[in-house]
Amino acid sequence: SELKVSLICLGTMTWGEQNTQEEAFEQMDYALDQGINFFDTAEMYAIPPSEKTFGATETIIGNWFKERNNRGKIILATKISGPGPSWIRGGGLQYTKTNITIAIEESLKRLKTDYIDLYQVHHVDRETPAEERLRALDDLIHQGKVRYIGCSNEYAWRLCDALWISEIRNFARYESLQPKYNLLTRDIEEEILPLCREKEIGVIVWGPLAAGYLTGKYK
Repeated sequence: SELKVSLICLGTMTWGEQNTQEEAFEQMDYALDQGINFFDTAEMYAIPPSEKTFGATETIIGNWFKERNNRGKIILATKISGPGPSWIRGGGLQYTKTNITIAIEESLKRLKTDYIDLYQVHHVDRETPAEERLRALDDLIHQGKVRYIGCSNEYAWRLCDALWISEIRNFARYESLQPKYNLLTRDIEEEILPLCREKEIGVIVWGPLAAGYLTGKYK
């Protein structure tokens, strides 16, 4: 893709629950000063997710963009929620065209921007046909609301299937995968990483320090 991102991506899932907006602003300012131009968020953040915190992280980032007037300096990634809490869109969490259309508009509003650089599906949806999901995401790119699409927490065979559908239907393809990966969780080395290398899919790992278990935080 044309996206040129920093080696480190700033994860944001605690803002609005474990971190205040003031602390989030401080972290974003520091990251940008250190040359980090890649921020990753999701509509279901903050974590732990609840009806109260849903969308809080995107709202904080949007407030930062408005106050700092620096949207153009950031490669922004966000995600549409997958199967999960019943209070998100009335429980309609599958990646249908309707849900994708609603979700992108809500994220754009909270983030105070008119486009997302990388829009990702957050979890596995076993109900909606992959073709419907990919067609809806492709529409967002043609509408100028999204530059590129990616997926997260996906199986190798499902990623390969999605790439094949995009190729034969001439849809935009997934340009990135966001899996869990650290010294304790290494299963993606078997099939997913070789697939991503072969198909030139970017890999954005989450949980690289195992939520603190690899930092000495827990004794």
